[in-house]
Amino acid sequence: MPLKDCRIIELPKLTDVRGNLTFVEGQNHVPFDIRRVYYLYDVPGGADRGEHAHYKLEQFIVSMSGSFDVLLSDGVEEKRFHLNRSYYGLYVCPMMWRYLDNFSSGAVCLVLASEPYDEADYIRDKDTYLELVNP
Repeated sequence: MPLKDCRIIELPKLTDVRGNLTFVEGQNHVPFDIRRVYYLYDVPGGADRGEHAHYKLEQFIVSMSGSFDVLLSDGVEEKRFHLNRSYYGLYVCPMMWRYLDNFSSGAVCLVLASEPYDEADYIRDKDTYLELVNP
């Protein structure tokens, strides 16, 4: 899939004097059924996460608190997304190399995934990834 298929999606935001509420529904707000949820937190200053791709997995990444950047590459193009609002998320297509960095203090990164964890779905070596997408 090309990088242009990865995009920021605005989530519903219900405002109230008592506080705001945002929700996510699979196949409605994200283009897949949600099969796994995980989150990254307490990322040390200067550290990064990701540095891999998935053969089939789709993801939706949200900054629940603080901010961070997601750098996506399809092997030809790269694009950096800055996530800092809990009512916006980044849809990440399969076969995208991803790299997360620039975590602010207290950042919490929520990831909704289309499949349960499967080590066989990971591409962890960038040279291997580039060979697969640029034969």
